[in-house]
Amino acid sequence: MVFRLIIVLFFFSVGAFSQEKFIKHKISKGENLTVIAKKYGLKAKDIKEANPDAPKVLKLNSILLIPNKNAKPSQNTPQTIANNTPGSHEVLQKETLWGISKKYNVSVDDLKKANPTLETEGLKIGQQIIIPSNTNLAVSESTVKNPEVEKPEIVSSTDVDLVVEVQPKETKYAIAKKYGITVKELERQNPFIKGKLPVGYVLKIRTTKEKADAAGSIASLTPQLENPTTETTTQVADNTVIKKDSTFVYNGNHSDLIDQLILNATENIGTRYRSGGTTKAGFDCSGLMFCTFGNFDIKLPRSSIEQSRIGTKVATTEAQKGDLIFFKTNGRRQINHVGMVVENTDGEIKFVHSSTHGGVMISSTKEAYYQRAFSQINRILE
Repeated sequence: MVFRLIIVLFFFSVGAFSQEKFIKHKISKGENLTVIAKKYGLKAKDIKEANPDAPKVLKLNSILLIPNKNAKPSQNTPQTIANNTPGSHEVLQKETLWGISKKYNVSVDDLKKANPTLETEGLKIGQQIIIPSNTNLAVSESTVKNPEVEKPEIVSSTDVDLVVEVQPKETKYAIAKKYGITVKELERQNPFIKGKLPVGYVLKIRTTKEKADAAGSIASLTPQLENPTTETTTQVADNTVIKKDSTFVYNGNHSDLIDQLILNATENIGTRYRSGGTTKAGFDCSGLMFCTFGNFDIKLPRSSIEQSRIGTKVATTEAQKGDLIFFKTNGRRQINHVGMVVENTDGEIKFVHSSTHGGVMISSTKEAYYQRAFSQINRILE
């Protein structure tokens, strides 16, 4: 009898020791090894060593063993820290601030405020950036209040498939905005529209039920907007592009729009030069600008000399992303070449353009050829 009692006490002590050695942690939305390690005052490698079989990309609701260094946090401690610690995101290849902001439903400006180095250094592959999302906090708080409920993640509403016919004067940007998706996602769902968007084409659009219902509501309100009594309301609510005193004024989020313009233009890098071209079959310099801005309902004149006559001229030191930059190449006396500024750092302006000798590419004003040919910079969006 005494022998059995000793055996029972031995196994009980071993079990108690094992419980003290590790803490079980359920992975919540937005968490990675770095965030979890900070919660428990550990290093990420300590958690890796305790979980050798854990995948590189952590799965939601899976369990990690956390080494206990004689400072076991109370049940509320990890959750309290999670409420005060924003989530993070590891930058993948070809990701942009615009794409990341849409993924986490935050603005590009908020991402830059939470990560000041983005303004000077930009995005780098593998970089961990802070996501200032309130969604993670809402999930964490609901998990604390209802520990019995096995639904820590917010389940998105059911997606729906829509069939939409392209109407006259509609653009990819306008259609994507209407149904709450990006131009890139619209093209991914409909690969045949990457070149042109002919009137009458039938598009298949997959979006959330809420966004589809919202788009339906907008369509149903269209006849009412023609009523003169609602004209003032329409002008206030409509985020459109207008031309005023030769300057285009965009009543919306400039930062998001400019990032999307640059992304749209640089996606054509490698496309050949073609005189008079305005499609992926080939662009000339003004054709690339005409097509890029046109995809976002911003109508530019067709030639580079005409494009140089709109907007507001700015000094090279004040040049910003999205501005148009003009040149007089080959000894010409008037402007005959145009590009769009994608970066301005330390007196060097980089711009995307369609060159006669290399097609769509990014060049720099530090290059002797463009340094000699430089003429002016115009701000199109005010």
